[in-house]
Amino acid sequence: MTLKLYGLKEIPLVKKGDNIAKIIEEDLEKEDIALEDGDILLIAETLISKAEGNYIKIDELEPSEETIKIAEKCKKDPKLVEAILQESNEIVAVGPNFIVTETKHGFVCANSGIDESNVEEGLATPMPKNPDKSAKEIREYLEEKTDKEIAVIITDTQGRAFRVGAIGTAIGCSGINPLWVRIGEEDLFGRALETTEVATADELAAAASLLMGQANEGIPIVLIRGFDAFNHLRDTETGIKPLLRPKEFDVFRK
Repeated sequence: MTLKLYGLKEIPLVKKGDNIAKIIEEDLEKEDIALEDGDILLIAETLISKAEGNYIKIDELEPSEETIKIAEKCKKDPKLVEAILQESNEIVAVGPNFIVTETKHGFVCANSGIDESNVEEGLATPMPKNPDKSAKEIREYLEEKTDKEIAVIITDTQGRAFRVGAIGTAIGCSGINPLWVRIGEEDLFGRALETTEVATADELAAAASLLMGQANEGIPIVLIRGFDAFNHLRDTETGIKPLLRPKEFDVFRK
């Protein structure tokens, strides 16, 4: 098995109203890359939010009294904390220099996924409002143009409980089931797997993140080719939801 990753290098700075699918189509043509069946496009969520005009003007926010109290506890700008709370369903934990929330999408992550990097001064980008829908629209556009079966995964950089360092994570997808349930398959010694479920979309997002980088690399889109399980996981209806642990099974919030 050989897995190939291509960082798309000709992606321009994106602004509100831009068609991301069209931009990808034009970039692939410039780089002489033709999409093939089974290709997977990984797209940084900031790109989607910018194109959809999903910005927050931090300086214009008015923090509430409760927000100011939380900001004092976590040592963050009260206006940023106000933005974090507006994008959340609930606060999970607050500590020195961190706020962990459940976002409106159901993700548990730091700062509601609000990103202040690679965006103009005074602005921040929250997660796309509906990453699955965004992924589906891009996939359908490119499949119609190329007559190839592909998948699209929207990625974000997130921290992990009990581990240091950020990692690429999937927050939306279309064309592939994000969770590979391998229960019932046999291991090398013929024993049936009893609990194995693989967060495939997250693993692909993490691989793509190696090329995307976290600073000034300027590679917000990565093409992955050669993922052998693509046909097995092909799914045009299921979005990212299978990766979200139901609250009743979340032992860390009980």
